[in-house]
Amino acid sequence: MGTAHQALPGPAGTVRGFALDIGSSRTRVWAPGAGVLADVPSGPVRRGRVTDDTPHQHLLRKVAAAAFGDSARDTVVMLCHPVLADLEHREAARRMVRALGPTRVVSVDSARAAAAYAGPPGGGPLLVVDLGAGLTEVTLLVDGSVQDARLAEVGLDDLPEEGGSPLALVHTTADMVMDLWRSDPTGAVRGALRRGVLVTGGGALRLDLTSRLALRLGVRLRLANDPATSSVRGAGLLLSSALRHPGAGRPPARTR
Repeated sequence: MGTAHQALPGPAGTVRGFALDIGSSRTRVWAPGAGVLADVPSGPVRRGRVTDDTPHQHLLRKVAAAAFGDSARDTVVMLCHPVLADLEHREAARRMVRALGPTRVVSVDSARAAAAYAGPPGGGPLLVVDLGAGLTEVTLLVDGSVQDARLAEVGLDDLPEEGGSPLALVHTTADMVMDLWRSDPTGAVRGALRRGVLVTGGGALRLDLTSRLALRLGVRLRLANDPATSSVRGAGLLLSSALRHPGAGRPPARTR
């Protein structure tokens, strides 16, 4: 999809902002009242880590100009990152965003963002499988917080050419789920599996992958709506809460 830039609606002086998700394959920006402002190939990103921020800065300056106008005063950026992104990576991304001049930069991990967009029914523990281009993450959420997570530096970009089998990625993902189960003394993973596993990321669109994963785990998979953009859309929902209630829209603290 191409890039679209729009001025955000609302009278002068209102709190404004956008949600940002820099993935291994695509960089996506979402803004209240405008939807997806940008969905473009990522600049140099390796396994979820930005290796050169110059292309991203160029894109973000354009988006910020459309979103913030002449002033970044009273603005918020909701920055989405992998669940197990290390502190160095998270701080590097925050520095890049702060250069745009927003008043506040708030971080949220991709699993909680995807869960916010999916609206998990009934409450209780939730298992989120994120099948990305360069990373695969399995995360256990309990009461909206990260209880435990696993990461593999493998993703859709590592799959064979079209027509090839995704079994290696299926086995890797299933092994991470089972490792979470074995490490869980509370039974939360068992409860999450019974409810159905939320699958997000571009890999959720690969039926050859998800059908094999469901069979391997012996559970029901719940595919996120528009899974490739569910994290940035969920981050956008959290952002909208922050814009309506400044200071009260921060996502729950991580427990890891």
